[in-house]
Amino acid sequence: MNLTITKDQIIAGLQAVQNVVSTRTTLPILSNVLLRAEGGHVEFTATDLDVTVACKVEAKVGKPGATTVPVKKLFGIVRELQGEIEIETDEKNVTSIRSGGSYFKIHGLAADEFPPLPKFKDDKKVALPQETVKGMLKKTSFAVSTDESRYVLNGIFISLKDHKMTLVATDGRRLALVDEEVDISEKSSGEFIVPAKAVNELNRLLLDKGDVEIKFGENQASFSLKDDKGFSVLLITKLIEGNYPNYRQVIPGEPKERIALNREELVQALRRAEIMTSEKANSVKLTFGKNNLTITANSPEVGEARETLAVNYKGNEIAIAFNPRYLIDPLNALTVDEVFIELIDELSPGVLKINGPFLYVVMPMRLN
Repeated sequence: MNLTITKDQIIAGLQAVQNVVSTRTTLPILSNVLLRAEGGHVEFTATDLDVTVACKVEAKVGKPGATTVPVKKLFGIVRELQGEIEIETDEKNVTSIRSGGSYFKIHGLAADEFPPLPKFKDDKKVALPQETVKGMLKKTSFAVSTDESRYVLNGIFISLKDHKMTLVATDGRRLALVDEEVDISEKSSGEFIVPAKAVNELNRLLLDKGDVEIKFGENQASFSLKDDKGFSVLLITKLIEGNYPNYRQVIPGEPKERIALNREELVQALRRAEIMTSEKANSVKLTFGKNNLTITANSPEVGEARETLAVNYKGNEIAIAFNPRYLIDPLNALTVDEVFIELIDELSPGVLKINGPFLYVVMPMRLN
């Protein structure tokens, strides 16, 4: 195999894939990136056996072929080079890298040792803009559970049915839900749970342009990303096995109060109040009175904070306490100016909504 590639192209390809490579692996091949050169492209593929990422970039291919080389070493080398890079591999999988006056030789492993990519049937698939999926993941991924004892919550639940794509994430104390209308055929309907590692990679890889095609099978899903410049990335992930809890049960019924708030003002006030919380006392109290909202934080060992915001509120006084982080996270993920808080009483979950397809449920904390 030999090829010539620009520094920008090889860096883009390696940056897309190298994150999934585990530093603590017992299988040497999993520390390597697979290079496959043919046509006018070279494809880089890396995997940890749970998540696989492949990225295709442009290159001048003199002789097609494939090999694997240690990804961290390859990235370290090409990052320091200038100008065009020549890559050549011999039959013993020794790869030479030349650029200007620099020359490197890396020992690799045969391409056929690399784990093969799974195949997906063409009936279970849906396509939509990358920007849409990126926005949906941003509005939900912060609520994914990190508690490994409830492993079905360690990912995002994706439902494709009734011409809707719904994403749900919960850690048992809060729940984020977003849905979008999508053209889904009967055959392509289904539900699956994408693990957190794949979600984090998608958050990083999704662009504001181009489409993403999602395919899924019994225990794996793939996300194929393409932009208009010929840059394409494929992410394949194992799915989390098990049944996702019935999230509809958690959504409270009719609220007693619905209060409109300025998102930026609210998040800044909460951030300031959060400074005066501690591990023992990590709650802030929201008190809605006539045309104002008072946010207080009080922890005996730290001190106290009080913030007052003008709001349009005419109802009876209501006080409710939340973990401030559980309100700041969704507010940071949103981009709208106005949000709505819906309340029943101080013991029922609070609901955060916007004028759009987003819903966030958060459990209250005990008032001191």
